[in-house]
Amino acid sequence: MAMDMDRDMNVARVIVVTPVYEDREASTRLFAELAQSLGDSVHVVAVDDGSLRQPVEASAIARAGVSGTVLRLRRNVGHQRAIAIGLAYVAERLSDEQRVVVMDSDGEDLPSSIAELLQPLDASEDIDVAVARRKSRVETFKFKAFYAVYKRVFQLLTGRAISFGNFMALRASAVRRLVAMHELPVHVAGCVIASRLRAHVCHIARGPRYAGQSKMNFVGLVLHGFKGMMVFAEDVVVRVGIACSVVAGMAIALAAMAVALRVLGYSSPGWFSVALGILVIMFFQMSALALMTLMQSSNKNGYVVPLRTHLELIAEALDVLPAHAMAPAQEMAGSHVTQGPGSIRPAA
Repeated sequence: MAMDMDRDMNVARVIVVTPVYEDREASTRLFAELAQSLGDSVHVVAVDDGSLRQPVEASAIARAGVSGTVLRLRRNVGHQRAIAIGLAYVAERLSDEQRVVVMDSDGEDLPSSIAELLQPLDASEDIDVAVARRKSRVETFKFKAFYAVYKRVFQLLTGRAISFGNFMALRASAVRRLVAMHELPVHVAGCVIASRLRAHVCHIARGPRYAGQSKMNFVGLVLHGFKGMMVFAEDVVVRVGIACSVVAGMAIALAAMAVALRVLGYSSPGWFSVALGILVIMFFQMSALALMTLMQSSNKNGYVVPLRTHLELIAEALDVLPAHAMAPAQEMAGSHVTQGPGSIRPAA
């Protein structure tokens, strides 16, 4: 068994981290397509995000013919935090030559596109992460319209553009940098932007779901969008504070104009008191809001939990041998699944 484990450890050049929640059918198909696209060079880390009805089956990875690890979480923590846990788990187990790919398990991130993401990392040492920007989407008009509005609001409030999601390939050094950032469990793509990693954008088509329906409803989608802005909370509150200060200044200028019109006798009866009252209330409201938002900018990291506490959410880690290694492994150990936090390959 030790020889087979060492072989898998040496040839697994790509580590795929994928969160799975109640989606056994889709994840099983993903494992098979990863094996078809990458063969023995891939090791799958499937983060089972507290699934109760359809937990990830370790045997599905073995049947696909690849090595892997199933991380079972104690409870459902959400898509982004599940990715953060997976990256934190593999970070200290990576060699510098290995690559890490983050992708969804539902089929919308195509395994056949991984080669396109890896190519820029292999071609240049000046690229830390390759991210996927969708050149085509299999989405509803409602989603496309919301996403277009969201990107513009995001840029307005944060001063940064966002045009990619979770599908990305990273160097080992980039993974270690990300897991050191408290923003990672909040929004993975936003954290990549905030990390100042040298990113290369690849235009990649989005695929249709393998099976079932998306677990993300409209409310969840909006919340996910707001979390992306939370990564840049300091910039957002400062921009909001500046905007409130500008509105407060305009209120003072208009109030002065109203007084001048009153003194010159150009105001109609009752108009001056109503206009002045509205402008004074507006001034105090905007001033108070500007003060609160600027004070809040000093509390940027108050909404996140340090990553070291996330690993406590892993209930068990199941290391899986590929099916072709089961026979010799079973002769020596009686099973193709081991439990424990060893290397990211099957533990010897």
